[in-house]
Amino acid sequence: LAAAREIVSADLTRSGQFNALPAAEQPQRVGMGEVLAYPAWRAKGVDHVAVGRVVAQGADRYLVQFQLFDALQQRQLIGYSIPARASDVRRAAHQISDYIYEKLIGQRGAFNTRVAYVTAEQVQGKRSYALQVADADGYNPRTVLRSAKPLMSPAWSPDGRSLAYVSFEGGRSSVWVQDLATARKEKVSEHRGINGAPAWSPDGSRLALTLSEGGNPDVYILDLKTRALRRLTEDRSIDTEPTWMPDGRSLIFTSDRSGRPQLYQISVGGGSARRLTFEGDYNSDASVSPDGKKVAMVSASQGRFRIAVLDLSNGLFRVLTDGRLDEAPSFAPNGSAILYATESRGRGVLAAVSEDGRVRQELVLQEGEVREPAWSPFLD
Repeated sequence: LAAAREIVSADLTRSGQFNALPAAEQPQRVGMGEVLAYPAWRAKGVDHVAVGRVVAQGADRYLVQFQLFDALQQRQLIGYSIPARASDVRRAAHQISDYIYEKLIGQRGAFNTRVAYVTAEQVQGKRSYALQVADADGYNPRTVLRSAKPLMSPAWSPDGRSLAYVSFEGGRSSVWVQDLATARKEKVSEHRGINGAPAWSPDGSRLALTLSEGGNPDVYILDLKTRALRRLTEDRSIDTEPTWMPDGRSLIFTSDRSGRPQLYQISVGGGSARRLTFEGDYNSDASVSPDGKKVAMVSASQGRFRIAVLDLSNGLFRVLTDGRLDEAPSFAPNGSAILYATESRGRGVLAAVSEDGRVRQELVLQEGEVREPAWSPFLD
C-alpha cells in the first residue's frame, strides 16, 4: 500500500494540478471505511482526501481499493476496486491517479500510459543502442530492440500497438515499423539518402517522412498500405521533422528557408507553407497538443536550447524549461504535460514539465544516455 500511495502522490504532483500533504502533517491516519475528521483536514487546507488499501485475494491475486472524498462537502466522490497481480500494483496505482485526475480536473488522466525512448551506452568498449518502452513515470522499462547501430526518432502509432523508428542497420538510414506485441518488424522506407523523422497520421494509414532522394531533405507522405509516396514540400532549404495536426488536414515541419530553422505549416494537399514561429534564433522539432491548439518545440536563444510552447489561438509564446540542452518535446495524450530529453549530471535523461511550466520533474530511468522520447497515446 505504501508503494501505491507514493506512486499516486508522485503522479498527481507531477501534473502540476495538485499538492500532496506530507504524511507527517496529516491530521489522521485513515483507512477504507473509517470516518474522516473533515474539519481537521480542512484546517490543513486540504480540499480532497484519498484513502486506499491493497487486499490479498489468494495466490498472487489482490484488490487495490480506494475512495476519494470531498473534505468541504463531506462526502465520497468516487470509489473503485481494481483487481491486480503483484506485478500490476504499479499499473493499478496509475489507474487510481487517472480516476482522481479526471474526477477533479474534468480531463482524462494520462498516468497509465507509456513512453518510448532511445538509450545509448558503452558495452565492452562498443557503443550499443536500445529502443525501450516504460511506464509514463519511467519505471518498468522494456527493451523493444537492440542494435550496434544508431536508432532514432521513435513514433507511436495512434492505436499504441506499434512504433515507427529510424535504424542505421546496414550502414544507411531506413524507417521501420515494429509491432510491440509480436516484435514483428517491417522496413517501410529505404530510399537513397536520408530516411528519417517518421510521424503517423491520426488515422494510422500514413507516415510523414523526411527523405532526400530528390536532392535535399523534403517532407513526403507514405501510404502504408499501397506504399505510394508523395512529395509534400519542394524547396532548396532543408525541410524536416514533420508532425501532423490532429485533424489530419495539415502538418507542421521544421525548415531553414528563412535562414535559420523555424516552424512552418502546410496543407496535406500541398501548396505554400505558412511560417509559425518568429521568436528566438531557432525553433524546431514540433509536437502538437491533442486538441491542436498548442505547439511545443525546441527553441534556442543565446546558445541555450529549451522547450517552449506556442499558443496557436493567440500567438502567445512561452519558454517552459531552463536547461542548456533540452530537446525532443512530446505532449502527453491529454495535453497536460510535455516529455523531453535533457542533461543531468553529465548524462542524457528524460524529464517532464507541466503544460504551464510550473512543475518539472526528472524521470527515473536506468543507466546510459537517454534521448528522443515519445509519449504514447491512451492505451485503452
